[in-house]
Parts: sequence; structure tokens; C-alpha cells
Amino acid sequence: MPAIHLLEELLIVLAVTIAIVYLFQKLRVPAIVGFLLAGVVIGPGGWGLIKNVGQVETLADIGLVLLLFTIGIEFSLETILSMQRRILFAGLLQVLLTTVAVAGIASALGILPAVGIFYGFLVTMSSTAIVLRAYQERGEINALHGRLASGTLLFQDLCIVPMMLMVPFLARSGPVDVAGILWAIVKSLAALALVVWLARKVLPRVLRHVALVRNREIFVLFIVFVCLGTAWLSSKTGLSLALGALIAGLVISESELSHQVVADVLPLRDCFSGIFFISIGMLLDPGSLGRDWLTPVLELLLLVSVKTGVTLLVFWYLYRSLRLGIILGLSLAQIGEFSFILAKAGIGERLLSASEEQTFLAASILSMIATPLLIPAAHGISRRMTGQIRPGTSRGIAPEVAEHSGSEGHVIIVGYGLNGQNLARVLRESGIPYRVLELDPELVHEGKTASEPIDFGDGTRTDILQRAGIDGARVLVIAISDPAATARIVSQARRMRRDINIIVRTRYVVEIERLYRLGANQVIPEEFETSVEIFARVLQEYHIPRNVIALQVDLIRKEHYGTLRGLHLQGKQLDELSQYLIGATTDIFSVTESSPLIGQSLRDIDLPRRNGVTLIAVVRDGKPFHNVAPEFVVEAGDRLVLLGDHKALDDAARMISPGTVS
Repeated sequence: MPAIHLLEELLIVLAVTIAIVYLFQKLRVPAIVGFLLAGVVIGPGGWGLIKNVGQVETLADIGLVLLLFTIGIEFSLETILSMQRRILFAGLLQVLLTTVAVAGIASALGILPAVGIFYGFLVTMSSTAIVLRAYQERGEINALHGRLASGTLLFQDLCIVPMMLMVPFLARSGPVDVAGILWAIVKSLAALALVVWLARKVLPRVLRHVALVRNREIFVLFIVFVCLGTAWLSSKTGLSLALGALIAGLVISESELSHQVVADVLPLRDCFSGIFFISIGMLLDPGSLGRDWLTPVLELLLLVSVKTGVTLLVFWYLYRSLRLGIILGLSLAQIGEFSFILAKAGIGERLLSASEEQTFLAASILSMIATPLLIPAAHGISRRMTGQIRPGTSRGIAPEVAEHSGSEGHVIIVGYGLNGQNLARVLRESGIPYRVLELDPELVHEGKTASEPIDFGDGTRTDILQRAGIDGARVLVIAISDPAATARIVSQARRMRRDINIIVRTRYVVEIERLYRLGANQVIPEEFETSVEIFARVLQEYHIPRNVIALQVDLIRKEHYGTLRGLHLQGKQLDELSQYLIGATTDIFSVTESSPLIGQSLRDIDLPRRNGVTLIAVVRDGKPFHNVAPEFVVEAGDRLVLLGDHKALDDAARMISPGTVS
């Protein structure tokens, strides 16, 4: 029975999917690589566990639609519109130059220009899922190279639209009908605009009404209906299923319900998209690789070299940083998920032959497998490469940072993000001289517009630190979100100056000890500083004296946050606070306009009898009154200084100002 046979194959695929996700999670390797390898093993060319690839491909198409749908939601139209022009320009240069380079190489090998351009489309795409996953695990997603990689990947993914539209025209033989191509593109874009218009006008209202039903099953079914329905509608207008799903996701991303949509669709997407990548792996024939393994390896080396070289040149040119170019070049050197979508379209249009398809799949899978190794290696390679170049001679350009000529004892701030800007503002108001280094040209322009002493430069370079005046600086503050660059700056600065005070901000707990070993004087982890602020405010609610709280906070910071990291510390411990929680203490309470105590004398109020607290003093109009007589009448705005245990102080607070605790 065909249905039973399909069920057997589906069970095999699901079992393999579960095993791969578990295994590759343990190995800290992206699951996509495992899915591709599994497809090779269980497919017709491997063990032959799956013989009817066509049935699996039907499920894979559903997975592809769901994958692009959620990608569209996560990117959102707002994200696209808010992208910096420089990132868009970098993405455009990367796509165009890679396509031109590949097409040129193909032409030199005697391949038709149209096919060469199609090869360029395949090579220019990088894997959004693998790169962003790797950056997230390394804590580099908010670093400059993480933001640039995210923007470039987003631009590449958006390029799938014109690329998919051009595939049928590249496949045409004979003279190129430019007018026909333009007319077909106009019709396709008109159909695309119609789909987007209908989705934007109708979907948000309907989605809101469906959400008001408050039935999760109906909500999930409607989302799947919208996803598949938009994909079907776009295919009927001459576009692809994948493009329609991406449009649906981008439209729903503008809804306030987009986060709930992602949460509900995510399990379905992960399941079916795994099947999609497994189906891609099934297309590879290991036997053909056994007969000719050299060609895929050479193609792998060629595509990695081309992509790395082009990306390196683009970001080296735009950001004047060889380190940044090397990191991004090696990070984006693999083939992406959308390349497989284009490849399937190209196979249908006969732009790829069977042998070329096998070679491309093999090289693509190898490039994805290599990515988790290339990204960590990129930092080491960049250190070695930049270390071999004499300071100030990169690209033959003039130094990025002018020689510091200010007074001694200034502060150097590396990073002009939110923390850097706040610090610069405080230093400026305090009259303390400072100098800012930033590698993002947009932030540098923003700072110069605000008349900040900011320079465009890479703080990991010793010559840049030298020109910023590190020899005469008193403090170096590192406020960037790049763990690898932060560690290198600390190490370089400590070797250059043994006596400079280095203050580092980090997002991650695991970096604390390493940064101290490299020479940082103070490491400020954002997570623990938030914890310190929370527990300080909680203790204030329990009337712990502020000086006691300040002492404990100071102790935690001096111990490098060891208490909060679960380390056993010698000397004072936070447990000592318990003696204050059970003993007597003092606090000050304000008498508000609505207080029932207004107009009453202290004798009538009788705080000792009613609440068990002792009145130490009353502050009125900024003047304290001690040894207050029982006839003293309480007025609005008075501040009462009370002594008692914590329960008594809480009772007194409720009596003095019902509904509030001062």
C-alpha cells in the first residue's frame, strides 16, 4: 500500500532527524550539516533506506515554505527599512562582485555566460542559519562583525527574489529578448505587489479576529493556512512557492502578534525544514564522488577562495580593517540554504546537468561542514595576518587616527555604542578629557556631528592605541560587544602600559576570569550588575541600611562577582545580611498628603504602642527635630525617622501612608 510505504519512509526520516538533532547538539555542530549528511546516508545513493525521494520531497517543499515563512517574520519589513546604507552597500557589493567573479571564471572555462551568471547566483548565497547560530554560540552576534554578517545575510536572502525571477530567462536559448525579459519581470513584480497589497490589507485584520477567539488550535491552523495559501497564490501568479512564503512572513512581521506566530509555528518549521535538508542530501550520489572526488574538492577550494576574497576586499575597503575583512570573509565562505532553492529551479530549467548537480551538492555540503571550523579559526588567522603588517601600512592608506596631542591623564573609550556614548556624556560634563575609538563609520559620523573627539580605528591594533595616546592615558575603557576583540585589546594595552587602569564591559560571565588574567583592572558583567541592582533595591524594601547594602555591593565587586557565580569566598559573605534582617534597624518615612496622621499629635498617634517602633527624629523643611515632645503635631511633608524591627517598620509604613511604603 502506497500510504503505508510513505508512512514507513516518514518514520525513518523522523527517527534520523531526532537522532541527528541530539547528536549534533552534543557536538555543538549546526544540525543542518547533520541533516545533509543523513540525507546522503539514507538516500538512494547511500544505504537506500529511502527509495522514493519524490514523496519525501513533497514534505520537503512544505518544510521549505515554513522555513522561509518564519525567516520573513524574524527579519520583518521594519528591520529591512532600518538597515544602514553602508550595510546595504556592502551586501550589494558582495553579491555583485561574487557573481561577476564566478561568471568570469566560468567564462574562462568555456561555460555559457547565462550559465556562468547562474553559477554566480548559487555561490554568492551564504548560510543564514549556520552563521548566525555559530555567532550566537560564540557571543558575537552583537559584535560589529556579527551585525555586519547579519545585514549581509539579510541582503543576500532578499536577493533570492530577483534571482528566482531571472532563472527562466537565463535558461532561454537563442538571442536574448531584452524587452520580453523586462516585460516578464514587470508582470512578476506587479503580481508580487498585488500579493503583498492583499496580504497587508486583509491579513492583519483577520489575524486579529482569529486571535480574539482565544483558541490556540484555531490560531495555529490559521497561520499554517496563511503560510501555505500565500505560497500557493504566488505560484499561481507565476512566482515560486518559496517566494510567496517569504512574503507572507514579511507581512505578518508587522503585526503585534508576530512573536506569538513564531512561537507557534517554530516546532512545525523545525520538523519540516529538517526534512527539506535531508531531501537535499538524498540528491547526492556517493558513488559519483567515489569515481571523481577531486572535482568537488577543487570546486570547494575555489568557491571558498572566491567568497572569502571578495568579502574581505569589500569590508576591508569600507571599514579599513583587515581583521574585520578576514573574519567576515571566512564566516560567509559557505553555500547557503537559498542556493539549494535556486539549484532546484536551475535543474528544472536545465541550467545544471546531473553531473554538475552532484559536484555542486558535494562542494556545498563540504563548505557547510567546514564553517564551524572556519569561524573560530578566522580570529587566529586575522591576528597572525595583522601582526605581520607594519602599523599604519594597511592598504597603503593614511593612518585612521590622528596623533593624540591632548593633555595627559585622559580616558580612551573603545566603542561608541550606548555604553560608550553615556560614558562620553558624563566625562564631558565632568570636564575630564577623553578620546573615542570606533570601527563603525556610521557611529563615527554620528559622533563627529556631535563634536565628539572620536576617530575611526580598530582598537585591536597597537598603532591605533598609540595614536590615541595610550602612553599618556590614565584609563582605558573597552565597551564593545566582541569578546575576541575585547580580550585582544586588554592584552595589547597591558603589554604597552603596565600601569594603565583598564575597565572592561562584558555581556558574558565566562569572560570574567579570562579578562582579569589578561590584565584588566575591573570587569563589569552586565548580567551581574543587573543582579546587584535588583537585590540592592529588594534589600531597601526591607529597610536594610544603605551603608550596609553599599558595603555588600562593594564586597561582591571586589571579589569579581564570585558570590553570584556560586564560588566560595573567604571572609565576609552575603549570609551576614541575615543578622540585619532579624535585628532592629532604622528607616525614614514621608508623610504624604493623604496620610491619616496629618493634624495628630505624637501622643495621639502613639507609635511605640501601636506599631512597636521608636521615633528618633522628625525632619521638617529640611530641619531635623530631636527629642520631639508628645504635643508635636504631624504635618504633610514631614519625614519621620523610626527605629524598630522589619515587621514593625512595615506596619508603621502602612499606617503612615496607606497603600504605599516609603
